[in-house]
Amino acid sequence: MRSRIFAVLAIAILAGGGLAYGTYNFLQNQPVTTVNTPTQAVVVAAADLQLGAELKKEDVTIIQFPAGKTPEGTFAKPEEVIGRGLIVPIVKNEPILKAKLASKEAGSGLPPVIPEGMRAVSVRVNEVVGVAGYVLPGNRVDVVATASPTDARSDTTSKVVLSNVQVLTAGTRMEQGQDQSKPVQVTVVTLLVYPEQAERLALASTEGKIQLALRNPLDQGAPPTPGIKTAGLMGTAAAKPAQMASNSRPRSAQPVTQTVPQAPPLPTVEVIRGDKRAQEVVR
Repeated sequence: MRSRIFAVLAIAILAGGGLAYGTYNFLQNQPVTTVNTPTQAVVVAAADLQLGAELKKEDVTIIQFPAGKTPEGTFAKPEEVIGRGLIVPIVKNEPILKAKLASKEAGSGLPPVIPEGMRAVSVRVNEVVGVAGYVLPGNRVDVVATASPTDARSDTTSKVVLSNVQVLTAGTRMEQGQDQSKPVQVTVVTLLVYPEQAERLALASTEGKIQLALRNPLDQGAPPTPGIKTAGLMGTAAAKPAQMASNSRPRSAQPVTQTVPQAPPLPTVEVIRGDKRAQEVVR
């Protein structure tokens, strides 16, 4: 009985192995069919590129994209983009689009980045004014000016003079210090403003001090502010005009109210006539 079971098991193993071997040989002899997907050459950035950079040969490379799946405005040859300036930052392997490049006549650097009708104004800042180094290109800031319209210190006022201003560049540059032989490092922030805003910014930085307030890029509001003086900051409000006039009025000018004495009441008697009563004045 056991010999029959072993025989059947051996036959099953041999049959299964033969079938598997035959299937394997069959699949190996089948021709391999490859699907050729059409591709398209696209010029991409070979490294992270900053705003205003002039594209060079080593800054770009070619990547094959599926045909028909490329973004609108791409380039197929590096020669089409070399020598042109970037108007927005680009990261590595990002396709270079026409909308991200300045025109061929504009060149590179900061001028091609400035939109028509606007101006780029640079102001000197320190670590405090520059929000401790957190002001970066592309950020939005408010400009707070502190100045006095008169020579009186009590009239010193702080007020938001510009709202929701874009930062173009933020960095350092070398300037000649007080010691003519030693240049000093100065932090400079360049803001994108309209001509009338450029006038306000120039006056604020010349007549007083300015402070940059970093904004949330999703916050587009610009609520008007009345500004604040030193008295309001310390919680001491000015006296009311009426109260000040009352306190400053001399005593001689105050009106005098005369009291007229009243006559004493006349004596009266009660007169009873039948069921009627009356009060009669005795004169």
